[in-house]
Amino acid sequence: MTVHTVLFVGLFVVGLSVVVALVRAAPRHRPAWPEPVPAAISVGIGFVTNFFDTLGIGSFATTTALFKFLRFVPDERIPGTLNVGHAIPTVVEAAIFIGIIAVSPKTLLLLILAAVVGAWLGAGFVARLPRRAVQIGMGVALLAAAALFIAGNLKGSHFGLSGDALALSGARLWIGVAISICLGALMTIGIGFYAPCMIMVSLLGMNPVAAFPIMMGSCAFLMPVASMRFIRYDAFSMRAALGLTIGGIPGVLIAAYVVKSLPLVAVRWLVVAVVLYAAFVMLRSAAQRAVAPEVP
Repeated sequence: MTVHTVLFVGLFVVGLSVVVALVRAAPRHRPAWPEPVPAAISVGIGFVTNFFDTLGIGSFATTTALFKFLRFVPDERIPGTLNVGHAIPTVVEAAIFIGIIAVSPKTLLLLILAAVVGAWLGAGFVARLPRRAVQIGMGVALLAAAALFIAGNLKGSHFGLSGDALALSGARLWIGVAISICLGALMTIGIGFYAPCMIMVSLLGMNPVAAFPIMMGSCAFLMPVASMRFIRYDAFSMRAALGLTIGGIPGVLIAAYVVKSLPLVAVRWLVVAVVLYAAFVMLRSAAQRAVAPEVP
């Protein structure tokens, strides 16, 4: 089989594994099944965030901001909910972009595997963190995401450093592997993979379009891997995750095949404002918890 065939088979397997894990976990979460209005809100969040995710905006920062604004998910469960809920829509994204953008199979495979290793190492750690540690980590992550959006808007989405290559070799390939391991681990706490991946691809001299199959393929494999551990520890919200999944799939398909492009700079400035708000609220919650510790 070709590398692309292996990747498509792998996408099917990891997507199915998330479905099976959610079905098996469902009996433990029956009291959390949502009423119609919360269910509709959750599906709407999934549609909007995955729509923009497919266009390259990313979904983690925007979803976190909406969760905080609506007080929809407890802070300590947000990282797990992001990984579990966005996993299946991201698998759909990856299948689309791996099929239409011809990145070198070796480069694509190694960078994806590196991100998966990072996610596996990171998820086991994040799933056991107390609420205040998650609040601080996600607050910092959101500030980092806002900084990346601002840098992209001010300097251009390609950061002025990209080339035309669709493959990496030698030292640049192994530098990319090392960075991908770090990005995969950081993603489990809520630092989105897309913006850092675009920067990495540009700095390594690749064509910016190569970032799409790399970042979406990496996320499509690492998110289910991380999800298994979050589901195992019940460190996620079932109702919110199902809403993200149900709303996210049509959002991906409409963005990829119908809309295809938007004036994304204006959208990114809006996202910056939303993400900064979420970072402020998250860090403020952590500060309040430090002043008044939670009583068992």
